[in-house]
Amino acid sequence: MSRLEVPGTLHIPLGVLVERRPGVTPWADWSWRAVEVLEAVPELPPWTLLREEAGRSLFFAGMAALMLCPTDTPNYLDNLGAATPSLWVVLRPVAAAPGYALHAVTVDTGEAHLYADAGQDLLEALPMPPGLRALLAGFVAQHHVERSFHKRRRDRADPEALGRRRPGGEG
Repeated sequence: MSRLEVPGTLHIPLGVLVERRPGVTPWADWSWRAVEVLEAVPELPPWTLLREEAGRSLFFAGMAALMLCPTDTPNYLDNLGAATPSLWVVLRPVAAAPGYALHAVTVDTGEAHLYADAGQDLLEALPMPPGLRALLAGFVAQHHVERSFHKRRRDRADPEALGRRRPGGEG
């Protein structure tokens, strides 16, 4: 646990499979997309080629640690309440071959929106595996605290306190 990490945070190692296909536009030689998240991480180096057929290549992109934080449970509940709970894989462009690095895996809907709005990252939503869904539901049951919204009342301003005062004067 790092110094700034919330107590109760859980790190879950996951493996990611990525597919590379020939590009369909003149501007891209290849099209990349995450195709599966593995709950059991194989002992392979990142970007190991697993299969090639008909111009498509399947790679083990590597391992990413899914971080579950007790303070983010409202976003996890939103995800679990969706018709198909998802997890999002983020691939970030790099100069080294094959051109992308596995950056993150998240189940936090808010974090996924942030990745979608910024930069050149590739963001792929995948169905959440059943084992991970059960683990996330248990984590939420253990850590979620319902917080009600309280509208704060403002203090009334004192108009006399806001006026300028003359030095040495009473008013």
